[in-house]
Amino acid sequence: MNQHKTKAIVLSRTNYREADRIITVITPDFGKVHLIAKGVRALKSKLAGGIELFSISDISFIRGRSELATLTSARLYKYYASILEDIDRVQLGYDMLKTINRTTEDIVEEEYFDLLEASLESLNNANIPLEISQLWFVCHLMEISGHSPNLGVYVSGNEASIDGMRFTFDSDRMSFIPQPEGIYKPNHIKYLRLVLMAKTPKVMLNVVSGEELIRELLPIAGLMQSHLLR
Repeated sequence: MNQHKTKAIVLSRTNYREADRIITVITPDFGKVHLIAKGVRALKSKLAGGIELFSISDISFIRGRSELATLTSARLYKYYASILEDIDRVQLGYDMLKTINRTTEDIVEEEYFDLLEASLESLNNANIPLEISQLWFVCHLMEISGHSPNLGVYVSGNEASIDGMRFTFDSDRMSFIPQPEGIYKPNHIKYLRLVLMAKTPKVMLNVVSGEELIRELLPIAGLMQSHLLR
Protein backbone atom coordinates (compact mmCIF):
# COMPACT_ATOMS: atom_id res chain seq x y z
CA MET A 1 0.00 0.00 0.00
CA ASN A 2 1.12 3.54 -0.77
CA GLN A 3 0.89 4.74 2.85
CA HIS A 4 2.50 7.89 4.17
CA LYS A 5 2.99 9.48 7.58
CA THR A 6 3.54 13.17 8.25
CA LYS A 7 2.50 16.16 10.33
CA ALA A 8 -0.40 18.23 9.06
CA ILE A 9 -2.36 21.42 9.61
CA VAL A 10 -5.98 21.39 8.48
CA LEU A 11 -6.80 24.19 6.03
CA SER A 12 -10.41 23.32 5.27
CA ARG A 13 -13.10 20.75 6.09
CA THR A 14 -16.25 19.90 4.12
CA ASN A 15 -18.96 17.46 5.17
CA TYR A 16 -19.49 14.63 2.67
CA ARG A 17 -22.23 12.03 2.54
CA GLU A 18 -23.71 10.95 5.86
CA ALA A 19 -20.64 10.63 8.05
CA ASP A 20 -17.57 11.44 5.96
CA ARG A 21 -15.59 14.64 5.61
CA ILE A 22 -13.26 15.92 2.90
CA ILE A 23 -10.33 17.86 4.31
CA THR A 24 -7.39 19.72 2.86
CA VAL A 25 -4.19 19.76 4.89
CA ILE A 26 -0.77 21.27 4.44
CA THR A 27 2.24 19.17 5.39
CA PRO A 28 6.01 19.68 5.56
CA ASP A 29 6.65 16.56 3.46
CA PHE A 30 3.92 16.30 0.81
CA GLY A 31 2.70 19.86 0.28
CA LYS A 32 -1.08 20.15 0.27
CA VAL A 33 -3.02 16.90 0.48
CA HIS A 34 -6.74 16.38 -0.11
CA LEU A 35 -8.12 13.63 2.08
CA ILE A 36 -11.34 11.81 2.68
CA ALA A 37 -11.90 11.00 6.34
CA LYS A 38 -14.41 8.16 6.25
CA GLY A 39 -16.89 7.94 9.11
CA VAL A 40 -15.24 10.87 10.90
CA ARG A 41 -18.58 12.43 11.84
CA ALA A 42 -19.80 9.25 13.49
CA LEU A 43 -20.14 9.42 17.26
CA LYS A 44 -17.28 7.02 18.05
CA SER A 45 -14.91 7.93 15.22
CA LYS A 46 -11.23 7.58 16.12
CA LEU A 47 -10.29 10.15 13.48
CA ALA A 48 -12.41 13.06 14.69
CA GLY A 49 -10.11 14.29 17.46
CA GLY A 50 -7.10 14.39 15.17
CA ILE A 51 -8.35 16.77 12.50
CA GLU A 52 -9.26 19.84 14.54
CA LEU A 53 -8.71 23.32 13.17
CA PHE A 54 -5.93 25.35 14.80
CA SER A 55 -3.85 22.28 15.55
CA ILE A 56 -0.96 20.20 14.28
CA SER A 57 -1.63 16.48 13.89
CA ASP A 58 0.32 13.33 13.15
CA ILE A 59 -1.54 11.69 10.29
CA SER A 60 -1.29 8.62 8.08
CA PHE A 61 -2.92 8.37 4.69
CA ILE A 62 -3.08 6.10 1.67
CA ARG A 63 -2.89 7.36 -1.89
CA GLY A 64 -4.93 5.60 -4.52
CA ARG A 65 -6.01 6.42 -8.06
CA SER A 66 -8.41 9.11 -6.90
CA GLU A 67 -7.38 12.71 -6.29
CA LEU A 68 -8.52 12.11 -2.71
CA ALA A 69 -6.17 10.19 -0.46
CA THR A 70 -7.72 8.21 2.38
CA LEU A 71 -6.99 9.29 5.94
CA THR A 72 -6.21 6.20 8.00
CA SER A 73 -5.12 7.69 11.33
CA ALA A 74 -4.92 11.11 12.97
CA ARG A 75 -3.59 12.08 16.37
CA LEU A 76 -3.28 15.58 17.81
CA TYR A 77 0.33 16.64 18.19
CA LYS A 78 -0.33 20.21 19.34
CA TYR A 79 -3.62 22.00 19.88
CA TYR A 80 -3.72 25.81 20.01
CA ALA A 81 -6.72 25.97 22.31
CA SER A 82 -6.11 29.54 23.49
CA ILE A 83 -6.96 30.87 20.02
CA LEU A 84 -10.57 29.85 20.61
CA GLU A 85 -10.80 32.09 23.68
CA ASP A 86 -10.73 35.28 21.59
CA ILE A 87 -13.09 35.83 18.64
CA ASP A 88 -10.63 38.20 16.95
CA ARG A 89 -7.88 35.60 17.11
CA VAL A 90 -10.27 32.98 15.74
CA GLN A 91 -11.20 35.25 12.83
CA LEU A 92 -7.57 36.03 12.00
CA GLY A 93 -6.73 32.33 12.27
CA TYR A 94 -9.48 31.45 9.79
CA ASP A 95 -8.20 34.15 7.46
CA MET A 96 -4.67 32.73 7.60
CA LEU A 97 -5.88 29.21 6.81
CA LYS A 98 -8.02 30.43 3.90
CA THR A 99 -5.22 32.59 2.52
CA ILE A 100 -2.71 29.74 2.54
CA ASN A 101 -5.28 27.45 0.91
CA ARG A 102 -6.16 29.96 -1.82
CA THR A 103 -2.64 31.08 -2.68
CA THR A 104 -0.87 27.72 -2.88
CA GLU A 105 -0.83 24.86 -5.34
CA ASP A 106 -0.78 21.26 -4.17
CA ILE A 107 3.00 21.09 -4.53
CA VAL A 108 4.40 23.68 -2.11
CA GLU A 109 7.60 24.12 -0.17
CA GLU A 110 7.94 23.26 3.52
CA GLU A 111 8.24 26.99 4.27
CA TYR A 112 4.45 27.37 3.95
CA PHE A 113 3.88 24.80 6.69
CA ASP A 114 6.52 26.49 8.86
CA LEU A 115 4.90 29.89 8.27
CA LEU A 116 1.49 28.65 9.36
CA GLU A 117 2.89 26.84 12.38
CA ALA A 118 4.69 29.99 13.60
CA SER A 119 1.57 32.07 12.97
CA LEU A 120 -0.68 29.73 14.96
CA GLU A 121 1.87 29.73 17.78
CA SER A 122 1.70 33.51 17.78
CA LEU A 123 -2.11 33.63 17.77
CA ASN A 124 -2.11 31.22 20.68
CA ASN A 125 0.01 33.61 22.76
CA ALA A 126 -2.20 36.32 24.28
CA ASN A 127 0.89 38.46 24.97
CA ILE A 128 1.50 38.96 21.25
CA PRO A 129 -0.77 41.65 19.77
CA LEU A 130 -2.88 40.50 16.85
CA GLU A 131 -1.47 43.27 14.69
CA ILE A 132 2.04 41.84 14.99
CA SER A 133 0.84 38.35 14.04
CA GLN A 134 -1.09 39.70 11.06
CA LEU A 135 1.71 41.88 9.70
CA TRP A 136 4.36 39.18 10.19
CA PHE A 137 2.19 36.54 8.48
CA VAL A 138 1.46 38.65 5.41
CA CYS A 139 5.04 39.88 4.99
CA HIS A 140 6.53 36.39 5.20
CA LEU A 141 3.84 34.91 2.97
CA MET A 142 4.72 37.52 0.35
CA GLU A 143 8.40 36.70 0.74
CA ILE A 144 8.16 32.93 0.28
CA SER A 145 5.70 33.33 -2.60
CA GLY A 146 8.15 35.57 -4.47
CA HIS A 147 6.20 38.82 -4.06
CA SER A 148 8.13 40.42 -1.24
CA PRO A 149 7.93 44.24 -1.12
CA ASN A 150 11.01 46.07 -2.35
CA LEU A 151 12.36 47.75 0.76
CA GLY A 152 15.87 48.36 -0.48
CA VAL A 153 15.36 50.98 -3.16
CA TYR A 154 15.03 53.97 -0.88
CA VAL A 155 16.78 52.77 2.26
CA SER A 156 20.02 51.34 0.88
CA GLY A 157 23.29 53.17 1.15
CA ASN A 158 23.18 56.29 3.29
CA GLU A 159 19.91 55.97 5.16
CA ALA A 160 20.30 59.42 6.70
CA SER A 161 19.62 60.86 3.24
CA ILE A 162 15.95 59.91 3.48
CA ASP A 163 15.37 61.37 6.94
CA GLY A 164 12.41 63.70 6.74
CA MET A 165 11.15 62.19 3.48
CA ARG A 166 7.63 60.84 3.08
CA PHE A 167 6.39 57.95 0.97
CA THR A 168 3.32 56.31 -0.49
CA PHE A 169 3.10 52.57 -1.09
CA ASP A 170 2.56 51.32 -4.64
CA SER A 171 0.94 47.87 -4.42
CA ASP A 172 1.53 47.12 -8.11
CA ARG A 173 5.28 47.68 -7.82
CA MET A 174 5.43 46.53 -4.19
CA SER A 175 7.57 49.57 -3.42
CA PHE A 176 7.59 52.76 -1.39
CA ILE A 177 7.54 55.82 -3.63
CA PRO A 178 8.77 59.27 -2.49
CA GLN A 179 5.79 61.60 -2.22
CA PRO A 180 5.70 64.86 -0.22
CA GLU A 181 2.12 64.14 0.84
CA GLY A 182 2.80 60.50 1.67
CA ILE A 183 1.79 59.09 5.06
CA TYR A 184 4.77 56.77 5.48
CA LYS A 185 8.16 57.73 6.89
CA PRO A 186 11.59 56.03 6.93
CA ASN A 187 10.75 54.35 10.25
CA HIS A 188 7.88 52.50 8.60
CA ILE A 189 10.23 51.06 5.99
CA LYS A 190 12.83 50.15 8.60
CA TYR A 191 10.18 48.42 10.72
CA LEU A 192 9.03 46.31 7.78
CA ARG A 193 12.62 45.26 7.20
CA LEU A 194 12.78 44.09 10.82
CA VAL A 195 9.53 42.15 10.37
CA LEU A 196 10.99 40.30 7.40
CA MET A 197 14.15 39.52 9.37
CA ALA A 198 12.21 38.19 12.38
CA LYS A 199 12.04 34.39 12.55
CA THR A 200 8.79 34.53 14.54
CA PRO A 201 6.23 37.24 15.41
CA LYS A 202 7.33 37.06 19.05
CA VAL A 203 10.69 38.59 18.15
CA MET A 204 8.93 41.84 17.27
CA LEU A 205 7.95 42.34 20.92
CA ASN A 206 11.54 43.46 21.49
CA VAL A 207 11.19 46.44 19.13
CA VAL A 208 10.67 49.65 21.09
CA SER A 209 7.73 51.89 20.13
CA GLY A 210 6.51 49.54 17.44
CA GLU A 211 2.80 49.64 18.32
CA GLU A 212 1.94 52.81 16.42
CA LEU A 213 4.03 51.78 13.41
CA ILE A 214 2.21 48.45 13.24
CA ARG A 215 -1.21 50.07 13.21
CA GLU A 216 -0.13 52.43 10.45
CA LEU A 217 1.38 49.57 8.40
CA LEU A 218 -1.65 47.26 8.55
CA PRO A 219 -3.26 48.90 5.46
CA ILE A 220 -0.12 47.91 3.54
CA ALA A 221 -0.55 44.34 4.77
CA GLY A 222 -4.06 44.44 3.34
CA LEU A 223 -2.79 45.75 -0.01
CA MET A 224 -0.10 43.07 -0.18
CA GLN A 225 -2.59 40.32 0.64
CA SER A 226 -5.01 41.60 -2.01
CA HIS A 227 -2.15 41.63 -4.53
CA LEU A 228 -1.38 38.01 -3.74
CA LEU A 229 -5.02 36.92 -4.04
CA ARG A 230 -5.54 38.47 -7.48
